[in-house]
Amino acid sequence: EIEPDGAPNPSGIARTTLAYNIWYHLGLAHYLQGDYAGALAAYAELLKTSAADNDDSIVAVTDWMWMSQMRLGHKAEAAALLERITPQMDILENDGYHRRLLMYKGIESPEALLNTDTADTTTIATQGYGVANYYLVTGETEKVKAVFAKILGGAGWPAFGYIAAEVDMQRLAQDGTL
Repeated sequence: EIEPDGAPNPSGIARTTLAYNIWYHLGLAHYLQGDYAGALAAYAELLKTSAADNDDSIVAVTDWMWMSQMRLGHKAEAAALLERITPQMDILENDGYHRRLLMYKGIESPEALLNTDTADTTTIATQGYGVANYYLVTGETEKVKAVFAKILGGAGWPAFGYIAAEVDMQRLAQDGTL
């Protein structure tokens, strides 16, 4: 069943179903708890839903799967996820996730994604969280903390990137690891 969208995309074309959103948010809950294997299992179920047949849905779930795989140290599996991601995808509403994936592939730069001159606070949180994860996997820990601070210093608190940055900063404060 198509889920009524509280913030429709400019084309007015619904991109997700109730089942898709249930699996998506379950995967996110596992991710935020640090249960990356559980997140991957939920996202695998999500990919079985009919809503996973459009590029917007594919980039959203692929981004969280990529980050989960990288957090588990599964670099080859993470790289394999990026094979289907191209600049020419049909994106109506998840441009932020699409650009993050292109960054992971080396097509976009972290600096381009985190341009605070033109972005609103939700975009900074969304793009910033992807950039922070990129810096994390490239071993640039100080940049990770700086990006998290930029995210958390803004007003984008409803964004998943903001929430995830809060969780990760708490982990860093508690034991120094992510």
